[in-house]
Amino acid sequence: MDVNKQKILDFIKNKKLTVLSTINSRNRPESAVVAFSETDRLELIFGTFNTTRKYRNLQNNKNVALVIGWDEKENITVQYEGLAKEVENKEFEKLIAIHLNKNPFSKTYAFDDKQKYFKITPKWIRYSNLSVKPKEVFEIGFD
Repeated sequence: MDVNKQKILDFIKNKKLTVLSTINSRNRPESAVVAFSETDRLELIFGTFNTTRKYRNLQNNKNVALVIGWDEKENITVQYEGLAKEVENKEFEKLIAIHLNKNPFSKTYAFDDKQKYFKITPKWIRYSNLSVKPKEVFEIGFD
């Protein structure tokens, strides 16, 4: 894995929450804090009930944006844009195991019939570390 991708992966592995933004049917953004996990390919996994705004939004528009990290002491953030896909069948067991390993508190909801899981494939990521001089900022695009 390239050095910049590894730096992003190492950073997000130590975070459990992200702000997820989706687009509603009126083309307006809506954001929520969600627990997430990640794969070694920088894909993100999160769960939500099928009664939430984000779930309804993702049925019509798969584009999402996220921000990970906003601790003033650390001063590092990752901005992430990608496409969300509902996880089903074979992929479900693998990804739910990853998610529950990182977020054991999510077991409470994991197997509720209304709980649905999504995998986000990255399209663009920006890493910003403002705690070092010179500041470290780079972007990665994905095909």
